[in-house]
Amino acid sequence: MNEDLEKKIHLREFKAISRVILKYGDVNMLINHIAERICRFFSVKGCSIMLFDEREKQLFRVASYGVSDEYLNKGPLLMDNQYTAFITGLPVFIENFQNDRRVQYPEAAAKEGIVSMLSVPLKYREATIGLIRIYHNEVWQIHDEDMDSFCLLAAQLGLVIENNGLKNFFEKVKGAMEIVPPRMLKEFQGS
Repeated sequence: MNEDLEKKIHLREFKAISRVILKYGDVNMLINHIAERICRFFSVKGCSIMLFDEREKQLFRVASYGVSDEYLNKGPLLMDNQYTAFITGLPVFIENFQNDRRVQYPEAAAKEGIVSMLSVPLKYREATIGLIRIYHNEVWQIHDEDMDSFCLLAAQLGLVIENNGLKNFFEKVKGAMEIVPPRMLKEFQGS
């Protein structure tokens, strides 16, 4: 990451995506829109957003744009790889898929036309709850400030996703409380 590089993310683009994140009520639609916006705003090949299921102990793709299903379903993602953004909690950048030992499927990437990738952890506070993977079809070099902007966008999205999960939880608790007989609620409140 070199200071001589041209920044691609300027305040205008950052604010536009931030507004999108804050405006949506439907989180699924938001995640799909973010994947598309990242590709269009930053002229990259594709974007994939994955969330971690703590019970299953795996990442599940919840949105993608610009990348084929064949590539996305090429094989399992190794969660125990010490170099992954999910494990480290830090962004991982791969400048060239064909000569980087961290890449699991270099042949599939070449066939898909993917040369570089930035993997940014989706976080809520200190917990990594998913990943945003941004794919480029040419050798890509990222300015430090652009990397920081992607991390901030991922943190905003992580906050929205976590808040949506809490909202769904409280709605289920409220629904369950509505079916508890009033006499039981009185007994519970008296204890």
